[in-house]
Amino acid sequence: MTRTALVTGGTRGIGAAISRALKTAGYNVAANYAGNDEAAAKFKQESGISVYKWDVSSFESCAEGVKKVEAEVGPVDILINNAGITRDVPFHKMTLDQWNAVINTNLGSLFNMSRQVIEGMRTRKFGRIVNISSINGQKGQFGQVNYSASKAGDIGFTKALALETARGGITVNAICPGYINTEMVQAVPKDVLEQKILPQIPVNRLGEPEEIARTVVFLAADESGFITGSTLTVNGGQYLT
Repeated sequence: MTRTALVTGGTRGIGAAISRALKTAGYNVAANYAGNDEAAAKFKQESGISVYKWDVSSFESCAEGVKKVEAEVGPVDILINNAGITRDVPFHKMTLDQWNAVINTNLGSLFNMSRQVIEGMRTRKFGRIVNISSINGQKGQFGQVNYSASKAGDIGFTKALALETARGGITVNAICPGYINTEMVQAVPKDVLEQKILPQIPVNRLGEPEEIARTVVFLAADESGFITGSTLTVNGGQYLT
């Protein structure tokens, strides 16, 4: 039996690497995306992975989207909650909209998505949920009160849900990437990257999206059933827990 994996934010950056790696590992894969139709179409053409557009911050949209995925690809056995946004600004200048947008997308989506698949996983007595948090959810970051709060919340969500689902064959784990070589990091000025960011990373380089993807594939495997409630740090030694 081939298991089905659903990756939110799965057509760009870390999410695209995760989607590709899961397909290579033999899973049926569906990739969700929010708004970049051009990037999603290119990803679909290059990878052969089905793409589905909906807003993960909306419970109703998630319900409709997952229903469509399960009808066309198969019941979701593996959920990768990867979708996330930033609205960086010092807290004393942060607006309610900037707070809500980040919390609803980065944290609210874990409820919105996991709630759609958890009953099916319970019935089948198998499930893998992997939540992509962040190093900044562990240590905090200037100008990211909203983002750091949402990513710290992802870790708490992971631990609590792991306890609830452990006896049912469902594991729930989190991954906290550090600085990864994606479009967002590539947009950082070269001098800032070389003088301020890389010196903080003991391995002296950025991580690659494929390194996060390999961690996801490991946690998604049937053989990883004894790992649950864990937070894996993939940050080159920048922050040690």
